[in-house]
Parts: sequence; C-alpha cells; structure tokens
Amino acid sequence: MKLGLIVGYSGRKLVLPLDLVKEAERLGFDSCWTSEAYGSDAVSVSAWLLANTTKIKVGTAILQMPARTPTMTAMTDMALDQLSGGRFVIGLGPSGPQVVEGWYGATYAKPLTRLREYIEIMRLVFERQAPVQYDGVHYQLPYRGADASGLAKPLKSILHCERKIPIYTASLQDKAVSLSAELTDGFFPIWLNPDKPELFDAPVKEGLAKAGNGKSLKDFDIAPFVAVVLGDDVAACRNLLKPGMALYIGGMGARGKNFYTAYASRLGYADAAIKIQDLYLAGKKEEAAAAVPDELVDDVALVGPKDRIKARLQAWIAAGKDHRVGTMILGSGQPEAMQLIAENVL
Repeated sequence: MKLGLIVGYSGRKLVLPLDLVKEAERLGFDSCWTSEAYGSDAVSVSAWLLANTTKIKVGTAILQMPARTPTMTAMTDMALDQLSGGRFVIGLGPSGPQVVEGWYGATYAKPLTRLREYIEIMRLVFERQAPVQYDGVHYQLPYRGADASGLAKPLKSILHCERKIPIYTASLQDKAVSLSAELTDGFFPIWLNPDKPELFDAPVKEGLAKAGNGKSLKDFDIAPFVAVVLGDDVAACRNLLKPGMALYIGGMGARGKNFYTAYASRLGYADAAIKIQDLYLAGKKEEAAAAVPDELVDDVALVGPKDRIKARLQAWIAAGKDHRVGTMILGSGQPEAMQLIAENVL
C-alpha cells in the first residue's frame, strides 16, 4: 500500500504547505494531490508543487471536466508530465450540478457519458495513432455544429506522450465506480471504512471485467482520503474533522442531489446524514457539525493518541493486502502524524 498527501484547494488566500509536501517526499510518500472548486485551480498549484519537489508524484483530485475540453486536459497532462520527468497524475471528475451550471455555465446532463467521452478522447490524443476524430454526445471533433466555419480538420498532437500517464476519477455511485474500473487506473472514494471495503466490490468487479485483458485489482488503485489528527484528546481530534464532514454531507449539493449525503447513508449513517443535511441547509452549521457521529469519524479517519491510531491503522493495512486499498491519501497538517503512518505502512 502506498501513501499520498492531499493539500486540497484554497480558501480566501492561496497558501501552499510546501514544507509539509517536502516532508511527505522525504518520508517516502508516493504522491501529493491538489484540488479545485471555484477558487484556486488545480493545474497552477500542481505545476508549482512539481517545480518545488524532485521525487514525489503530484496529481489533481480532481480537475473538473466541464471546465476544460478533453484535448486541453490532455495537453496539460502531457506538458506537466514531461516537465516533471514523469511525475504528474491526472484525476478527473464531473463535479456537481450546482458548480457546473452555476460556475461554469455548462450543462451537467449525462455526467457518466461525459466521463467516458472525455477519457476516450484523452487516450486518442496520447496514442497519436491518427488525427483525433470523435463523435459523441458532449464532444464532436472536428466540431460540426450549425455555426461551424466548415474549416475544421482533424489534428494530431505535436507533443508526444512519453509514457502511459495514469488517469484517476472521483467516483462514489456504483455506475461511476464501474466506469472508472473499466477505463482508468484508480479512483478516489472521499471516505472509506476499511472494515467494510466490500462496499465497492461489485461495481469494481463489473468494471474490471468490461475492461478485459486480465485487468485486476492489482491494476486499479482504490485511493480514499484519510484524515489523520494526532492528539491526546480523542474528542477534540474528532471535532477538528466534523465541520468539514458536515460541509460535504450537508452542503455540497442540493437536497436530493448531494452525493455525499447518499454516500454517508451507504456507510451506515442514513439518519445522521439526513439530520446533518437538514441542519446545514437551515444555516445551522455548528449544529450540523455536532451531529456528525463519533463512530463515522472513527470509521473513516485516524484520530487520537499514537497507540490508538496504530491500532486502527491495522485495518487499513489489511485492506491494502487485499488490494481493496491501494493508496491512503492522508489529510493531515501534522508532520509527526505523517511520520507515524509512514513508519507503520512503508
């Protein structure tokens, strides 16, 4: 099992924890991941991180697909990969309807169709077997709309793709997970309970079978985000994580269209998820955070004193041996916590 570090996206001011990233590199972490929502973009941050490191891979978790055409993303991918000596990893996702339609002014319709088309076009760019032509629902290359100039022609990338660049996706729903297993190299479930890793077994198995060519779990990286807070007071450690979890469960999407509310339900916390969402959408953010069950935090995160974290870590190590977790992407601002996990995993 490998280790990664998530640095996320900016708040009001963009400040990157370079010392933390360099410490992850020193400890032998495999990867570092950045994100985007509707503030800082993930490409600029990735370039900065790659320029300030020498060994660790840097990836996007995630790039929002509607923000860029697939050919633009492929160009970015190849450029950063070559400039970094093969250290860039692309992570993609459809985002959600509030951001896609509200921020990008694009349609959110048929997100899984978009994901398939996007990846297939990127692969055509990478392979350079012929000028890129594609006839999809979301993307047509060359463009043939009613307002087309009629001058378009298929093109082949000038820049060559020097290796098989990994592609990851952010997926939670079964159909999306299956598609990821079929088409990509890994996916990010935002949280995972290592005692119940079978939650994704069926869709992953289905996708791997569709991929064919002997593709198995050994070829597909399940890479959940795992928050780590080291401290003597377990309740205080949990409380540092609850506001962020309440934001996702309660506020990252409209009622009935929040993937994280539904996912918390699948993790076994349906009643709590509804309560958190009700409170959050009513503007009661502190009460929503307080409604996040201690048990949910303990299921998906590592919190408390060293011995407690080490004991819980054994479930993650066991899931790694079964290839049900390929990479633990740690969310932590504590070098000592990162070192503790590295000493027991790497």
